[in-house]
Amino acid sequence: MLEDELTQFDKSINEFWNKFKSNASDTSGQMMGLRDACKDSLKAFTEKLCVKLKEEERMIDTFMNYQNQISKQNKLIEEKKENLLKLIGEVESKKQNLEVLTANIQDLKEEYARKKETISNASKANEERLKKLKISADLYKDRLGLEIRKIYGDKVQFIFTNIDPKNPESPFMFSLHLNEAREYEVSDCDPHLECLAEFQEKVRKTNNFSAFLANMRKAFTALVYN
Repeated sequence: MLEDELTQFDKSINEFWNKFKSNASDTSGQMMGLRDACKDSLKAFTEKLCVKLKEEERMIDTFMNYQNQISKQNKLIEEKKENLLKLIGEVESKKQNLEVLTANIQDLKEEYARKKETISNASKANEERLKKLKISADLYKDRLGLEIRKIYGDKVQFIFTNIDPKNPESPFMFSLHLNEAREYEVSDCDPHLECLAEFQEKVRKTNNFSAFLANMRKAFTALVYN
């Protein structure tokens, strides 16, 4: 029975070995297939990964270029902003200067209007005075031998005759005008009178022109007789 058992065990061992070799062969083939498939998959994945990495590198480069362009644009915007603020400041300054200039022009216009009115009033006053002088001249022409002429520089010339008995036509004259202070000022007196300044001051104070003319004639007369 021992031999039968040994034979049976040996048979069993052989069957097991044959099955193991058969299974091992099939498993090895499967492993080789899996290994090849894995290598192919890994190769394909590696290629896809390389392509992906290159695309990402291009995207990074593109992003960096965009970022640089944006940075440059922001810098230009800041410069333009500063220039705009500076320009606005200059415009505001010119606007203020214009307002000041406008106010000054308005003041000058008002001052001109006042001066124009003053000059107009002075002209009217001068016209009134000239009218009075003309009236006086008409009154004195026949009585005192007085002739009144308007000469250069807005001056009025007064010429007396009938003073010198030896030469009635001999002229005694002086000129009169209004100075900047609107006061009487006598000049061009011929013959010269020492009392001329006194007469001038008196007529400025009294504004009595008739008396002034009478005094001038008396002074010329006294000069002849002296």
